[in-house]
Amino acid sequence: MFFILLPSLNKQMLKPLLHNKLNKAAAEKVLANEKFKRLVISFYRYVKIEDTKGLRNLLFEEWSKLSVLGRVYIANEGVNAQVSVPEPHLNRFKDLIGSISLLKGIELKFGTEKNKVSFYKLSIKVKKQIVADGLKKTDFNINNIGKKLSALDWNKKMDDGAIVVDMRNHYESEVGHFNGAVLPQSVTFREELPMVVDLLKGKENNTVMLYCTGGIRCEKASAYLKHNGFKDVNQLDGGIINYVKSVKENNLENKFKGLNFVFDARMSERVTDDVISKCHQCGSPCDKHINCANLQCNLLFIQCERCSKKNQNCCSPECVDIISLPKKLQKKLRAKKKNRLIFHSHKKIELGLNFKR
Repeated sequence: MFFILLPSLNKQMLKPLLHNKLNKAAAEKVLANEKFKRLVISFYRYVKIEDTKGLRNLLFEEWSKLSVLGRVYIANEGVNAQVSVPEPHLNRFKDLIGSISLLKGIELKFGTEKNKVSFYKLSIKVKKQIVADGLKKTDFNINNIGKKLSALDWNKKMDDGAIVVDMRNHYESEVGHFNGAVLPQSVTFREELPMVVDLLKGKENNTVMLYCTGGIRCEKASAYLKHNGFKDVNQLDGGIINYVKSVKENNLENKFKGLNFVFDARMSERVTDDVISKCHQCGSPCDKHINCANLQCNLLFIQCERCSKKNQNCCSPECVDIISLPKKLQKKLRAKKKNRLIFHSHKKIELGLNFKR
C-alpha cells in the first residue's frame, strides 16, 4: 500500500521527466502479444496542485510498472485522465490512486468495451489548464457549479421539458446525442462557452441541463452559466459514460442515441444501433470517423467504407494525389503546411468533399 501526500514530493521534483520510448509500431507488437484484457478508465478532479511535475513523474513511474497506457493532463487547476489499465492490475491501480491525497476518493468511470486498442503509450503532460476554456478567473467560480443529476433524474427532467445542451464539439454530437438537445456547432470548448450563453439568451430562468463525455467540461460550463445569470443549471453526473452504465444497470430508458465520441484510438463507443450521421462524401448513413490518409491534411471526417475504398481514405482529390508521391516529398510538404484538423459543414467546398473520380 502506498502512502503519499502531495504537494511535498521533493525527490520527485528532482527527477527528470520520464517518457515512453516505444514508437507506435513497437507498441502495437507489445499490445498484440498481451494475454490479458484492458479496461478503459477516465477520471478528473478540479483541485489545486502545487507540484504538478512531481505528481506527473510519480504517476508515470508507478503506472509504467503496471503497464498502464493513456493520456493524462495535469495542471495547477487539477487532473484529467483517460487510461487503459490491464484488468489483472486494476486493484493495484486503484490502491495507488487512493493513496495520493489529491486523488483520494476520485470517481473512476469505466468504458463499455474491453480489449479494443485505445492507447499505444502512456503520455502524461503538465499543462496550463486541464480543459482549455479561454476564460478569465473572474468569468466563473469553479466552486459554484450546477446540480449533478443521476441518470434517473436526468430522464425525469428531460420528460418535464428542460433545455438540454450538448457541451461537446460539433463532430462529437454529430454521431451521437440526446434526443432534442441543443447542439452548438463549435470546434472547440473555448468558442462553445460564449456560444451557449448566446443561444440561451432570454432563458435564464429556465431549467438548463448540460452534458458532455465524462463531466469535466460541464463542470466549468455550469459555473460559467451561473456566473452569467442562469438560475437553474444542472449537469449529467459522470457524463455520457456514467449515464450509459447507469441506464443498463437500472433498466432505465436510454435517451441517448448513436455513438459516444471518445478521444483515443477507438474514436467512439457504440451506445445504440442508431446511425444518425452521414458520410461527408456521398451522404449515405455512416458514423465512422477517420483521419485523412494524407498526413499533411489529417482531417477528421466521416467516411463510409465505399468512399474509403474509392478515395483511398482521403478527403479530397488533392490528398489522393499527395499520398501517391514519394514518402520523402510528402514529408517536405508536411513541413510547409499546417494540418487541417476537423471537418465542418461550412468548409465542405473548400476541402473538396463530395468529390467524384
